[in-house]
Amino acid sequence: MKRWIPFVKTPPVVPVIALRGTIAMAGRTVSLNDSGLGPMIERAFKRGKPAAVALVINSPGGSPVQSSLIAARIRRLADEKKIPVYAFVEDVAASGGYWLATAADEIWVDPSSVVGSIGVISSGFGFQDLIDKYGVERRVHTAGKSKSTLDPFKPEKAADVKMLNKLLTQMHETFIGQVKDRRGSKLVDDPKLFSGEFWLGQASVDLGLSDGIGHLVPKMKERFGDDVRFIPYNRKRPFLQRFGVQVVEETLAGIEERAQFARFGL
Repeated sequence: MKRWIPFVKTPPVVPVIALRGTIAMAGRTVSLNDSGLGPMIERAFKRGKPAAVALVINSPGGSPVQSSLIAARIRRLADEKKIPVYAFVEDVAASGGYWLATAADEIWVDPSSVVGSIGVISSGFGFQDLIDKYGVERRVHTAGKSKSTLDPFKPEKAADVKMLNKLLTQMHETFIGQVKDRRGSKLVDDPKLFSGEFWLGQASVDLGLSDGIGHLVPKMKERFGDDVRFIPYNRKRPFLQRFGVQVVEETLAGIEERAQFARFGL
């Protein structure tokens, strides 16, 4: 047990929260979500008196809602505790991954980090021709004319696409609002910022999406001295998962995550 010695200065402490992977709803064991990350984030901010909290981000994005919830939790704790937050991007902070980065007061990137993709995407498949080929009859009965909207086993309807585009536009506007609120005057006046385009490290700095090129350890030593201590916070895998009980789910989620990263050439 460590004892406190009067008049002896203790080194500054920086908890390091790892945010690596795709962002998805609770129940996806390998994904980032507020339910799974919440207790860990709370401990990082409330244990002792941190000089700052660092976020290490490597995420291609995912759920807008979970991105918002995680970022909002980080900001709430940072404001309550008056603790600065620094984000350090590894391979990618794109889409929802960049949303997480905006929770920080400063965003630092590697020269080869992929940053941006401030947009919203919806994708799926249409199976109506496949079931016709095999003589399968689709039977759907609803109460409410819009209840079967975007049914993948029916031909796509113009009205359904219009409604979906409206929702995507609203989500996009929320995302843009988050970026503008957090980055403010650092952003350059350029419409391509919110086009869904993404950039490498220095280009993201030039656009105001990031604050500079820098890595966790040297940057924190620069700010808080060479004796700064780092306390890592990583997600723990559930007990049963360690013994392969959820291997199939994890494998499928891993394939999906691999596809998400592949969008950015990673």
